[in-house]
Amino acid sequence: MKKIAVVTGARRGIGLGISKELLKKGYYVVMVARSEEADDAKAEMFKINQDFCYIPCDISSNKDREKFFETIVNSFERIDLLVNDAGVAPKVRLDILETTEESYDYVMDTNARSTFFMCQSCSKLMIQMLQKNLEDFQPRIINISSMSAYTSSVNRGEYCISKAAISMTTKLFADRLSEYNIPVFEIRPGIIETDMTSKVHEKYEDLIKNGLTPTKRFGQPEDVAKCVIAMASGLFDFSTGQVVNADGGFHIRRL
Repeated sequence: MKKIAVVTGARRGIGLGISKELLKKGYYVVMVARSEEADDAKAEMFKINQDFCYIPCDISSNKDREKFFETIVNSFERIDLLVNDAGVAPKVRLDILETTEESYDYVMDTNARSTFFMCQSCSKLMIQMLQKNLEDFQPRIINISSMSAYTSSVNRGEYCISKAAISMTTKLFADRLSEYNIPVFEIRPGIIETDMTSKVHEKYEDLIKNGLTPTKRFGQPEDVAKCVIAMASGLFDFSTGQVVNADGGFHIRRL
């Protein structure tokens, strides 16, 4: 039986890149995103094979999450891998002295709150599934945060706070689920060439050329996806709670 991977934020960018790599590695991929339409993403996946499905779900909604997991259990009876990638940036970048409660809530609901409760719901199901002695079942959870989890950007403070919250969510669930041998990991992407960074592409391009990152290029979604594949392989299971920086060396402190 194929292993089932659930990837949120899978319609484009990093989430789509992760979905494609998991598909290549033999997973049946359940792609999750808020949008009802995902023709472009499906077309990219079909180039590899047809072992995937796309399920629209607003993961910030408790009812949508409950319905989603009910569908997964009824359809597949197992979840081998959860990758929490769904995330949003502020609709308007504002200095922290000017940002609004509406913007704060919008970003935190999707990035922080939803990741926590996706982990919670999926963890409970994974524990139940472990008790069924399913064939070749070793569940894992991977949370995608950002270098913004520890890097200050005062014109999008709510985004930084949300990513820092994902880091603590990872630690908490890695601790709690170690009793069940369910590893939980975090990947921190750096400057990745996606729709989210397209509006500031020239700014980041100049910063990279001038030495912001030791590796002088934009990251690509597949750079993050390869980290997911490594963590999903089982080789890192004893390193539960581990953080991998997929950032071209940005995290290195240099003089």
